Amino acid sequence: MPFFKDLRRRSKTSFKTEKSSSNGSPNGGPERTQSSSTLNSVYGPTGGPGATTPPAMLQSNMSSPNLQVSRTNGSTPPVPPRPSPIPQHQRYSGLGSSNGSLKTMLATSPYAPRLLSVSESTWVHQKILLVYGQIGDPAQQPMDGTLTVCHHQDSFPATSWPVCDSHFKALIHLTPGPNRIRLDFTSPKLASNNSQAHSSWTNLFYLPLNAAPPLQLVILLGKDSPGTFDTVPERQQREGNGLDTAIRKFKMAAYLWQAFTGEQMYRNRFGRRCFRFEEEWQRGTLSCRDADTAQMRNEAKIHIVRTEKTVQELRDLDLAQQYDKATKKGELFSIALDAVRDHFKPAPGQKQYVSVLLLDAHWDTNARTITGHAALGGGAGDIQLAIFGSHALYSYPACIEEVAPVFSDCTRTDTNFVANDCNESGSTWEAANIGIGAHLHETGHLFGCPHQESGVMLRDYVRLNRSFTCREPYSTRTKSPGLKLCLPKDECAWHRLDCLRFRYHPCFRLPTDAPYASDESVHVWTVDNGQAIATAATGVAFIEVFGEGDDICHSFIEFGESNGNGSGGLPKQVNLAEPDLRGRLPDDKRNKRLKLVLHSAAQGSHTVEDFGQLISKTSLLKLPNGQTGFRGGKLGFSQMEGSQKEEVILESALLQTKLLVQVKVYHGFAVDGIEFVYEDFTSQLFGKRGGKPGGSEFSLDTRRGEIIMGFYVRAGLWIDGIEILTSLGRRSGVFGNPLGGSGHTLIPPRGYSIAGISGSCGPWLDGFSLIITR
Repeated sequence: MPFFKDLRRRSKTSFKTEKSSSNGSPNGGPERTQSSSTLNSVYGPTGGPGATTPPAMLQSNMSSPNLQVSRTNGSTPPVPPRPSPIPQHQRYSGLGSSNGSLKTMLATSPYAPRLLSVSESTWVHQKILLVYGQIGDPAQQPMDGTLTVCHHQDSFPATSWPVCDSHFKALIHLTPGPNRIRLDFTSPKLASNNSQAHSSWTNLFYLPLNAAPPLQLVILLGKDSPGTFDTVPERQQREGNGLDTAIRKFKMAAYLWQAFTGEQMYRNRFGRRCFRFEEEWQRGTLSCRDADTAQMRNEAKIHIVRTEKTVQELRDLDLAQQYDKATKKGELFSIALDAVRDHFKPAPGQKQYVSVLLLDAHWDTNARTITGHAALGGGAGDIQLAIFGSHALYSYPACIEEVAPVFSDCTRTDTNFVANDCNESGSTWEAANIGIGAHLHETGHLFGCPHQESGVMLRDYVRLNRSFTCREPYSTRTKSPGLKLCLPKDECAWHRLDCLRFRYHPCFRLPTDAPYASDESVHVWTVDNGQAIATAATGVAFIEVFGEGDDICHSFIEFGESNGNGSGGLPKQVNLAEPDLRGRLPDDKRNKRLKLVLHSAAQGSHTVEDFGQLISKTSLLKLPNGQTGFRGGKLGFSQMEGSQKEEVILESALLQTKLLVQVKVYHGFAVDGIEFVYEDFTSQLFGKRGGKPGGSEFSLDTRRGEIIMGFYVRAGLWIDGIEILTSLGRRSGVFGNPLGGSGHTLIPPRGYSIAGISGSCGPWLDGFSLIITR
């Protein structure tokens, strides 16, 4: 027992070394040596405002401490032995801990892999994470080799990835909750010794976004389709071309979309956000070894949907969009839309986001065209839809292990069996780029993205391979050798405007995002001094600026937070000055027509076709008291039979002695008219006294000085419903149809008040706008 007594007498500090107390990492790991200049050289300099794809906001402390390598006096330390396996009861003990006991136990090598694109203990929201990193110092001793990713508790088979000139890219499979990942590096240039290894560990946390609407994945077939797709004989013999193979390949392509988009959102400083898939418990296919072990996993569900058309009817449409001879380009989209709507049967107000693979697309070797194929994306009411053919499906990877080999496969395309799409798919890796990337392009349309000046929404996806590999093979498209080293600056990208749309899209919502109001509208008000003011209940997110003749946006203004977390920081009101807006255009367009498209945080938009016309004298009117009034933007189309312009200037806005005490709204399934009743029993009517006899009354609390602050209007072709908003925060409730059209909150900008109402009336109100004054 004397030994234990003596042990208890020793203080805790006697166990600490001098080095650990003075030079150690605050997290208990080895001292960091990676400089910020090295990271900047990898990701490039910081992009300026409006840059297409700003680099990741990475600093030297972004990589986890346990991934760093210590050096002493510039000498290379001896390679430590491979860390012993973690006992089962300790596997979670080191996750997120600050004492560093487990990290200190795991010694590192100068060639231990370092992750540069994701930091230690990061929370992510996608099953397959794309990462980028380095081995050692590429500037001093670049080397090739192999990176092996060992997943958490062997929950997924280890995967291998090529290391090129000390750079690597890899996909990491994550399970919900904490994930402790080991990265091993091997190279013929390094001594092979089983007792030595070049390994590092990192901790990641995966939180699925089950509260966001999913992107549904559908394979569409003709009613008599055998469920096969075009391929070459060698591949048909090796992997087959049936429906099971199609499901595996389409699923893997979708996870590549997700991994690529998640990394792009992070580089654009919008956090680790991405869309999700509907998943189900099924036989796993993301690893090629799952088939041998019949491993069950929770993976993306591929819906199999059949149309009422036969395969021959689909192919006879000759719908290949990229060919001029196509005569019915939109018909296949309508067929797919009907089939998808019948399959999902969305409830009223339930929007579905669906990306469709047309399995019966076929390369017609005689006509030299792809039949039964169309590349289209967009929206139609309750369905947001993208469609694309299966003519390049043969080239897709079917599992994670095939991703790097596919994007390095130079096998020439045999046009006796498969298509060389747009003459840009001359080899297997290029066909995979076109098929996976062009389908992602159409999915971008599904999410509301138009064509852009660069990025995926142009044709940047011909470089999609560079996001997943560090070396590019010979290109038949450019007739030139590929890049020897593909760095992040060389990769395919989403345009900044696409990422801005994704940031506020419901499919990309994070748990930390505050819920948005149902009102998605943006309004523009003409005000004094030749200016305008934009207002949005959910905040103005960004503004696109177009010069005359521009179909694609080349200049934009964005607002709000830079990190993508939360919804605060967006201005509810933005001043629009003509000199500033025109200064963003090229010199030859500054004096021509200026067009603006304004976007709210709730995905609403408002287009000003001619900003000069908006702020001209046509929007002004002289009020009876000599003040200047300004007409706001009009809701409704004013196109009903017998529609006549109407305008009412409120007497209570002109005379202090005139007290507005009540508002009557005449309505049925739409709004027929609005009557303003004063204390002296006089009234002013805008529209007609139709619908409900006597109308619906809403009285103001004049003793407390209550006045009308604005209106919430439901409008489409006409005015479906209207709600009165007061200065005391009261709401009247919607009179008319509360679900008709779309919602718009009309409240004058700060410093202005309601002077009257302008619009039009046919059988009922079909135009409505406010007249405001300072």
